[in-house]
Amino acid sequence: MNVQVILNEDVAELGRTGDVVKVRAGYARNYLLPRGLAVEANPRNLRVFEHQKRLAGQKREAQKSEALKLKEKLDALVLTVGARAGEEGKLFGSVTNIDVERALREKGLNVDRRKILLVEPIKQLGEFTVPVKLQPEVEASLKLTVVAAE
Repeated sequence: MNVQVILNEDVAELGRTGDVVKVRAGYARNYLLPRGLAVEANPRNLRVFEHQKRLAGQKREAQKSEALKLKEKLDALVLTVGARAGEEGKLFGSVTNIDVERALREKGLNVDRRKILLVEPIKQLGEFTVPVKLQPEVEASLKLTVVAAE
């Protein structure tokens, strides 16, 4: 006998969060429900889930509009970071996403360092374009200039 459940979390080989799926009664009763991975798909739970989905969508839209405003600021900004350098423009250390985050904070912009996508630390003087992933669908390009510190 099969029952319908609403998934609270992604379950491999079964579905994603929010999917309404049919599973065997024993699988639901003994695995999904006790672990909190799913809830029974009755009319009350479906209404509650739809309401939560609507609220999450509104929150996501608000976050996206904030990210777009921040993207405009980051695209217009040219950030300068000073670092100790030796001969031929090689840095003694490197410029990492932590240094970029610190420089952005000095400019009054709060961006989490995990969103600054440096493939590898910068070890040369010069100008670089650093991608900043603000949201899954919003990515800014930050212009970064590394200069020799006095």
